Amino acid sequence: MLKEVITTAKEAGDAMLEIYNDVQDIKITRKDDDSPLTKADLASHHIIIDALQEIDPDTPVISEESGIPDYEERKDWAKFWIVDPLDGTKEFIKKNGEFTVNIALVDQGVPVMGVVYVPDKDVSYYATKEEGAFKQEADNAPRRIFSETTDNPSVAVQSRSHGSDELVEQLADKGIEIDKTIPAGSSLKFCLVAEGKADIYPRMGPTMEWDVAAGDCVYRYSARDGAHSSPLTYNKPDLKNGSFLIGLEENVEF
Repeated sequence: MLKEVITTAKEAGDAMLEIYNDVQDIKITRKDDDSPLTKADLASHHIIIDALQEIDPDTPVISEESGIPDYEERKDWAKFWIVDPLDGTKEFIKKNGEFTVNIALVDQGVPVMGVVYVPDKDVSYYATKEEGAFKQEADNAPRRIFSETTDNPSVAVQSRSHGSDELVEQLADKGIEIDKTIPAGSSLKFCLVAEGKADIYPRMGPTMEWDVAAGDCVYRYSARDGAHSSPLTYNKPDLKNGSFLIGLEENVEF
């Protein structure tokens, strides 16, 4: 099933790139929460939804671009797919290449399969609970990636769109001294930690479950043995997450 999901993510990414590369000014509409929406978000959404119905027709799907089922309907779901067809719409609009396709399978509240595809770079990050985390560049052979948790981080990755100079001060207030920050868009932040290019990913603001599930999966199974712990949870009554920090040996509350 993983191979089919990776192929689906790439097909969705190709559809996004056609729009990304063919127009000079990307047409933007606004959703009810005032977040941006483009034709590429919807093209990717339909490709993924149609593919998952073929790959795994018995498992429900939550996508950012479809309505969220009521909690009473989904509270007893053992498994479900959660999808962000275009994570990093702001980066897509800015044309800096740091946008991704995110597809994850959640089982008993834990992501057990995740694919993060970077269309502009033709790079895939993916992971399963059984096999660990991998990075594949174009058609090159995939390679296993690893990360270590730490209680003495020096490099933090932060949002390119939402980052601020206050981040280092906020971390210092928690006793975490950072020497360097790396800006990155979308779920690439999880992947940079998963491949050891950054020590931690602190998020000082809300996200939705579809924003984080695939990247969280790649991070969790980048451990050399077993899985890293994660503060993120899934299929909550409200799919919104609070602030979190990925990469420390012990969870820190914000």
